[in-house]
Amino acid sequence: MKKVYVIGAGVEGQEGFSGRALDLINQATRLFGSEHLLALFPKFSGEKVVVDSNASGLLERLNVEKGISVILATGDPLFFSIGRYLLRNLPGECLEFVPNVSSVQYAFAKIKEPWDDAVFISAEGRGIKGSVDRVVANNKAAVLTDKVNTPAAIAEEMIRRGRDGYAAYLCENLGTAEERIVVTDVRGLLENKAAPLNVLILIKEYEGGGDDYIPSLGIPDEEFSTTKHLITKEEIRVVTLAKLNLRHDMILWDVGAGSGSVSIEADSLLPNGRIFAIERNAEYVGFIKENLNRFNARHVTLVEGEAPTVFDDLPDPDRVFIGGSGGNLWDILEAVDGRLPAEGRIVLNATTLDTLTAANEFFDNAGYQVEVTTINIARTRPLTDYKMFEAYNPVFIVVAVKD
Repeated sequence: MKKVYVIGAGVEGQEGFSGRALDLINQATRLFGSEHLLALFPKFSGEKVVVDSNASGLLERLNVEKGISVILATGDPLFFSIGRYLLRNLPGECLEFVPNVSSVQYAFAKIKEPWDDAVFISAEGRGIKGSVDRVVANNKAAVLTDKVNTPAAIAEEMIRRGRDGYAAYLCENLGTAEERIVVTDVRGLLENKAAPLNVLILIKEYEGGGDDYIPSLGIPDEEFSTTKHLITKEEIRVVTLAKLNLRHDMILWDVGAGSGSVSIEADSLLPNGRIFAIERNAEYVGFIKENLNRFNARHVTLVEGEAPTVFDDLPDPDRVFIGGSGGNLWDILEAVDGRLPAEGRIVLNATTLDTLTAANEFFDNAGYQVEVTTINIARTRPLTDYKMFEAYNPVFIVVAVKD
C-alpha cells in the first residue's frame, strides 16, 4: 500500500502548519478531513474528500486511490484523534504522522500551568463515572468533554462523591474570536454553561494549608470523621489489611464501609488498583465523603446503596472486605462468590458469634479455605492517674480463599 500522510492542524489563529506539512499538502492528489479543516485550503487543486466523525468510507478510498493522500486532523493525530483508528486498520509502515499543537497543550499554555504531570481523559470514551474515577485518582487532569458528559455533569458527579476540592479551568473555543477561559472551582462549573468546544482542566487543591497527607498504616481513630462505634479500630484495621494480602493493581470491594477507614488505608497499597466503598446509610455516606477529601484518597469510589444490589454495576473484585452486612450477609456472600475469581479472597470482621457462625457455614458449604483469627485489644486510658487498661470487644477476622 502507498504512503498516507496524517497532518495535524494547530489551534486556528495560533499555530500554523510547518513547511514540511505544507509541502506534503501541495503535493497531495487528494485531501481528506472535516469541512472545517478542508476550508483552510481554498486554493487546493486536488480532490477534497469530507470525512465524518466515524471516518465512514475512508479506508476503502485509501485502499483504491492512487497518488499522494493526506488526511487532516486537529492538533496531534495520535492524541484522542484519528491516528489510533488508522493504526488499528492500516500497516504502520504505510503511515506518517506530522503532529501539531493540540488544544490541550494550548489550554495549559493559556493558564500558565505545566502539563507534563497531568492525565488526559476523553469523557466520550469513558463516560461520567469512568472519567471521574480517573480525575480523583490524580492531582491534575485535562478532560475532553462532549454533549452528554459536559463539565457540569462531571462536576455533579465529583460533588456527589465528595471530591470537589479542585480548581477548575474551563477553556472554550480556543484560538477563535470567541475564546474564553473561566477560572472557577468544581461547584462553579454548575453555574457555567460550557461551549461545545472546550477543554476542562482540574487541579487538586489540598486542605490544611496545602500540606499533603502522607500515607501510613494505622491512622489514629480520632482522625476520621465518624461515630464512636462505627469505625474499624486502628489495630484491627492494620491486621485486616494484612489479611487481605493486597497487590498493587487489584480491585477491592469494601462492603459496609462505614467511615471508609479501611478503603482509605488500602488506597496507598493499591497505586494501580481501584477500591469501591459501598455504604447504604446516608449519615455514614457523609462521613465517607469527608474522610476521602481529608486524606486525599486517590483510588476510592464511593458507591451509595444496598449490597448486594449495587454489585451489578461494579467490576469483578480480586479482594472483598465485609465490615457490615445490614442483615444481608448470606445474600452478600452468594453474590460475591459469583463474581470472585479462583484464589480470590474475602476478609470478614465479625463481632458476634452469630455472624461468625453464619460466615463459617457459608464458606464450608462453598468450599473455601477458611482461617479465623481472634483479636483482643486493650488500651490504656489517657489522662488518668493510674495506667488502667480499657478492653474492647474481641473481633473475629475471617479469611476465606476461593478454591
